Amino acid sequence: MARFRTRLALLGSAAALTLGAIVPAQFAGAQPAAAAAYQWVALGDSYTAGVIPAAGDTFEIPRDGCERTDQSYPQVIDRDLGSLIGLTNVSCGAATIEDITFQAQQPIGRHLPPLSEDPDYPFPPVPPQSEAVDPGTDVITVGAGGNTLGFADILFTCLQLGSGSGGVGTPCRDNLADDIPARLAKVGKDYDEMLTVLHERAPHAKILAVGYPTVVPEDTSKCRYNDWEQFGSITQGDLDWLRQDVLGPLNKTIEKSTGTQEAAGFVDLYDSSQNHSVCDTGKWVEGIYTRFPDQPAFVHPNARGHRNAADHVAVAVLNALGVA
Repeated sequence: MARFRTRLALLGSAAALTLGAIVPAQFAGAQPAAAAAYQWVALGDSYTAGVIPAAGDTFEIPRDGCERTDQSYPQVIDRDLGSLIGLTNVSCGAATIEDITFQAQQPIGRHLPPLSEDPDYPFPPVPPQSEAVDPGTDVITVGAGGNTLGFADILFTCLQLGSGSGGVGTPCRDNLADDIPARLAKVGKDYDEMLTVLHERAPHAKILAVGYPTVVPEDTSKCRYNDWEQFGSITQGDLDWLRQDVLGPLNKTIEKSTGTQEAAGFVDLYDSSQNHSVCDTGKWVEGIYTRFPDQPAFVHPNARGHRNAADHVAVAVLNALGVA
């Protein structure tokens, strides 16, 4: 979900350094299987693509810099159902809703030697993800909205304002609360536009909007202040605010948009992941770091989180196709 190409460029580079190896083509899954009965296109941001080392190894062949990983939920489902459903996965780390709908995106990945003499040389822009959808598409999944909301910037602000607070107060809420309604309104507007475009490109396809999992627990006393494998310097009060007034409404905004399209549905990942937040022992979402200080994750699902997403999305896809 994080919008790496701005303030998360460091994480994107770090992830690329870990995820950069190319693996054999049989693990790619980037193009649909020719013999599959149904065609599925997976769209989305880093919560779909995978991105972090805890969500697997990069599999892109050829690499395009979007940092899709082999344990991300589209790839897990592809291994489970590939003989029935052909997957085209064009999800991309840092994607906004607009990047899916109509604008090209600068991917977050970086070339590595021996592919390039300059390890920081960027990949070229990738086309709007919606271009992967056509009249032959049977089902579309899309997981996006966090980058349009600016969740990465919100987290950075909360980290900065919470530093030195001793974990007391709500400095982030006090500074940002007034901005959240307008941000959510933009998510809703852009999401409605995206669903319309996808329906136009694939009139017979079922569109499934995939929501975001539980990130912050209901009981934020579980979260240790200044623990960088959790939420670092974000205060407990601000974590409660993030859960109640930012992340919860984000999911509700996405779900509401699906109600405007007869062919669209919503896949809820929040309820099934409630006991697996960043601050839980059996976490499905990593904290600021997976392993402090050398493995940044900046609050992204790990392989267990993607496995849970795969279980729920697969059922929704099969139901949408009428083959469950």
